[in-house]
Amino acid sequence: MPDNKSLETFYAHKFAATPPLPPAGAGDFNVFHLAESNGGAPYARYDFYKIMFIRGEHRCHYADKSIAIRGNTLLFFNPVVPYRFERLDEDTTGFFCLFRESFYTESMRNGIHDLPMFKRTGQPVYALNEKQEQEVVALFEKMLEEVQSGYRFRYDLLRNLVSELIHLALKMEPDEQLYDHPDANARITALFLDMLERQFPVTAIGQSPGLRTAGDFAGKMAVHVNHLNRAVRLSTGKTTTAHIAERIAAEATALLKHTDWNISEISDSLGFAQPAHFSYFFKKQTGLTPSAIRFV
Repeated sequence: MPDNKSLETFYAHKFAATPPLPPAGAGDFNVFHLAESNGGAPYARYDFYKIMFIRGEHRCHYADKSIAIRGNTLLFFNPVVPYRFERLDEDTTGFFCLFRESFYTESMRNGIHDLPMFKRTGQPVYALNEKQEQEVVALFEKMLEEVQSGYRFRYDLLRNLVSELIHLALKMEPDEQLYDHPDANARITALFLDMLERQFPVTAIGQSPGLRTAGDFAGKMAVHVNHLNRAVRLSTGKTTTAHIAERIAAEATALLKHTDWNISEISDSLGFAQPAHFSYFFKKQTGLTPSAIRFV
C-alpha cells in the first residue's frame, strides 16, 4: 500500500546487506552503481532525495500516471511525490545517489526543494544526448571514487558534483521557467497546492484528509476564501475546488490500483460519508467506476 518509507527501509529492501553509512553531518549522502541494488521498490513516498541515471527501458509510476522511459535518462525524485520505479530491461545499467535535504541546507539559500526538478509540479525526467550522457557518467564515476576516498573534505566535493548534475538538468529547462518571479497570486496558489499535496498519500484506512474544501484551505492560510479562489483561478485557470477534486481522484486511483482496500474503506479514507457518494464523485471525475479502474 502507499506509505512513507525511510532511507533505512529503502536500504533494507534494495540491498542484501546495509551499505556503508556516511559520517554524521553528511546528509546521509550515498552513491551506487544501479547493478548493486535489487529491483523496483514499492509504491511510496520516500523521505530522501534521489538522482538516477539509467540506460534502457523503464517505467515510473505516479499516483495517476505512468511515464515510459527509454534510452539514456536522468531522473530526479523528491520526498513529496510518491512513486514506484519499474525496470523493464534485465541488463539495466546506471547509477543513483541518495541524500537528505540537510545535505544542501547550509549551502543553498532557498533549499533544494525550490529547484524546478524537485518541485511538486516540476519536470523530473530528462532524456540525454550522447554528450550529456558522457558528462553524467563522468560525474557519477567521480562520486563513486570520492565517497570511498579518505579526503577530509570529500562531502563538500560530493555536494559540488551533485550540483553539477542539477545544473546540467537546469540548462535543459526553458529560460522562462528558470527565471520566473511569481506575483502574490502565484505565491498564494503555490502555498495552497503545497498544503493540498501534503495531505497525501493516504497510508491507513480511515485516515481522512483534513482539508477538503476551498473554505478549509482559506481558513488554514488566513485569507478570505474569495481571495484564494481568485488567486488560484488567475494563476492556473482552474478553480480551487477543481484542484481539490482532481487530487482526491488521483489519490483514489492510486489506492484502487496499489492497495487491496475495498471501496468502502477507500471511501472512508478519503472523507466521503457514504460509498455511494464516493462512487458518484469518482465517475464524475474519471468517467469510470471505482471497480472498473482496478482493471484498467
